[in-house]
Amino acid sequence: QVQLVESGGGLVQPGGSLRLSCAASGSILSIFNMGWYRQIPGKERDLVAVITSSGSPNYADSVKGRFTISRDNAKNTVYLQMNSLKSEDTAVYYCNADIWPRGTLLKSNYWGQGTQVTVSS
Repeated sequence: QVQLVESGGGLVQPGGSLRLSCAASGSILSIFNMGWYRQIPGKERDLVAVITSSGSPNYADSVKGRFTISRDNAKNTVYLQMNSLKSEDTAVYYCNADIWPRGTLLKSNYWGQGTQVTVSS
């Protein structure tokens, strides 16, 4: 059973920083793209950042220059370093990954359970 487990959310003041982590566990053959999405109540889940297996990142315009996505392939973990946080960054952040589980013929898309990030003074 493949799982994505996030950690690192919380309450931070505007201008502050947080680092989110997401570890993939289970019987995994390969992990392709890994990314972060965020969602506020009543809105769609939006892409924040994605990183390929070779380490190439892409960001939503709203977070460029403030957020950095990275990954440690040896640990099957993706990170999101969030700096200069704004109130509009408040949301539930979800980890997402394309994973090829051992014993299967195809890769599948997986979601974490979500972690709340609140930016408020």
